[in-house]
Amino acid sequence: MKKLCLLLLIAGSLNCYAQDKPVVISNQMFDPVFDVAPLGPLEGWYFRLGSDTSWAKADINMAGWQKLSPVDLSAKYAGKDGTVECWFRIKLKLDDLVKKKGLAIFCGSFAPADIYINGKHIGSVGNTGLYGHPYTESTFTILKPWLPVDIKSGEQFTLALHLVDSVSPLPPRKLKWQVRPGSSIIGLGSSDAQGLIIENYMGLNENYMLCVGVCLSLSVLFWLMLIQNRRQRVYLYIAVWTTMMVINIFIGALQIDLTGIGSLLYLVYDAVGNFTFVLMVLMTPVIMAEVFKRRLRYWVKIVLAVIAIYSLFATFLPGSTVTLIIGTLFLTALNVYYIISSWKTLRGAQWTVVTGLLAVLLSVLLDIVLVVLFPGHIYSNVGIGYFLNTCIILAFPISLLVFVAMRFREMLREVKQNADEVVHLSEEKKEEALNRQKLLEEEVNRQTAEIRANQARLIQSEKMASLGELTAGIAHEIQNPLNFVNNFSDVNREMLAELQEELDKGDIEEAKAIAIDIEQNEQKINHHGKRADAIVKGMLQHSKSGSGAKEPTNINALADEYLRLAYHGLRSKDKSFNADLVTNFDENPPKVNVIPQDIGRVLLNLFNNAFYAVNQKHRTIGGDYKPEVSVTTSSENGQIVIKVRDNGTGIPDAVKEKIMQPFFTTKPTGEGTGLGLSLTYDMVVKGHGGKIDIDTKEGEFTEFIVYLPWV
Repeated sequence: MKKLCLLLLIAGSLNCYAQDKPVVISNQMFDPVFDVAPLGPLEGWYFRLGSDTSWAKADINMAGWQKLSPVDLSAKYAGKDGTVECWFRIKLKLDDLVKKKGLAIFCGSFAPADIYINGKHIGSVGNTGLYGHPYTESTFTILKPWLPVDIKSGEQFTLALHLVDSVSPLPPRKLKWQVRPGSSIIGLGSSDAQGLIIENYMGLNENYMLCVGVCLSLSVLFWLMLIQNRRQRVYLYIAVWTTMMVINIFIGALQIDLTGIGSLLYLVYDAVGNFTFVLMVLMTPVIMAEVFKRRLRYWVKIVLAVIAIYSLFATFLPGSTVTLIIGTLFLTALNVYYIISSWKTLRGAQWTVVTGLLAVLLSVLLDIVLVVLFPGHIYSNVGIGYFLNTCIILAFPISLLVFVAMRFREMLREVKQNADEVVHLSEEKKEEALNRQKLLEEEVNRQTAEIRANQARLIQSEKMASLGELTAGIAHEIQNPLNFVNNFSDVNREMLAELQEELDKGDIEEAKAIAIDIEQNEQKINHHGKRADAIVKGMLQHSKSGSGAKEPTNINALADEYLRLAYHGLRSKDKSFNADLVTNFDENPPKVNVIPQDIGRVLLNLFNNAFYAVNQKHRTIGGDYKPEVSVTTSSENGQIVIKVRDNGTGIPDAVKEKIMQPFFTTKPTGEGTGLGLSLTYDMVVKGHGGKIDIDTKEGEFTEFIVYLPWV
């Protein structure tokens, strides 16, 4: 009987150390949008501290292992030196119904890890120190390589994960494994999954950058208005709010950048993002109180100050997420209270702010509902997810812009109403009303002057934008001659060594031949150096504001240079863009008396519009379409004619008459100011006494024809 009990006890012990049955991976575990199955939260994981590489084998003694999922690894497992080295193992089996186009393992943590399938090392993220490599953490990037695995349906396999991690130097002390928590730590996906995720991230990043452009424009506008009217505190609050919005969205775009970032930088991004977000939410009730002409109570000011100070360190404090959520809910409730309590007294422009805030709240609620009802789907749907994301970001700042515009209109209406009242007042009352009207008119004049000043600044900004595009092209152009100079210099250095060897040997003829080659190389170096010098001088010439004086100019050379610089400027931003450049220049054109800087900007604007049109058409139809931009010069009837033609999208008849108007643009929001063609028209017609004609057919081509008199 004792022997039987002993045998049962031994059998029970062995059974405790045996690994459980494999976890079956079914089709239902794969996300329907991205085709990825998260493995981190699965129940069948085993864990053990240590560095024994034999633990990667498929069948080992599991004594000393404990059940623990990778998502539950925390700093409490780290040693006194703040580091932890451990292994995770799990037995998996693909369901017979799982038919995927190739499978791959991915690991999305900052902590370096080695991954094994059935004891075979299939790859690593970062360096754990395996095979003598130095320890380095794994950067976060969605372009991180996935590790292909040869697993077939119905096949059982053992997945082992060797992890080396350390506690973050910033509080709260977390493992790098915990910096980006969630099921994405490790997963199994099809061969198409990474492409789908990259496409989704890039779309979200583009959406963020579009919002950054819009909010940045609004922020600059509000700061300019504040500078011109410092007594209006609401402009200060709005300017601060929009600035925080720009920083917050830009930080969000950086955190999903494809180039990869480290854990420490990611935590810093989190800290800045949390602070700017909280400051935005803090400023919202302040703006509401100013718009509704309400006074903030002292206890509210104290609460706002405490939350602002706390948000500076929130990311590095325990329980920060819960605390920030509670603070955000309190401030949201405060905004709702201001709206409800002021409902009966709201007038005119005040409604725009209410509408913007309610649009944000409704978009957030709808977003939450859709995420709960359809987890994993909403942000892959461009039509819904990106629309809601844009509404959440832009609804309130746009409502603030409309509020400022409506307030200006209300001031004009008040002036008119006061003027009408003067007629019906007595002589004594008229004097008082006239004085009030005078004050209001002065305010209108001042606001008008502000608008004109802002318009002038926007025009200057447009000119500087053209300089930036030109500089990008110059940088691309100057690289070629510099490469030649460097290459020929390296060759000469080697040939000088050969020359010395031949002289030492006494072979004078061979030495002379080498010297001739060196001389030819020096001539090439000189040639390309002069080419780089010419490009730099051209850049300096363009960057000069100029005295406004006209000078004899070779239009062919000017057009050719700006065509190439505009093309290379666009290519430096979009490597996928290509177009055929065609030049048909007058063989003996007379020099035209023009201001080179102004005509250069004219040509740059026309070339940029042409490249934009052919690029849009290529993105739309693709296929065998070949983008082409041409420039033609000729002289006739005492004037030079410059034709810039593209085979792009063309201009609809409905907008053809408007394209020269200031601030009119057919480009999406954030991609154009509407000032380029307006400035072009002014520089040609008003500055040089010329004219501009447009020949276009929607969907086929556009041709701008510039006429410039010789003198």
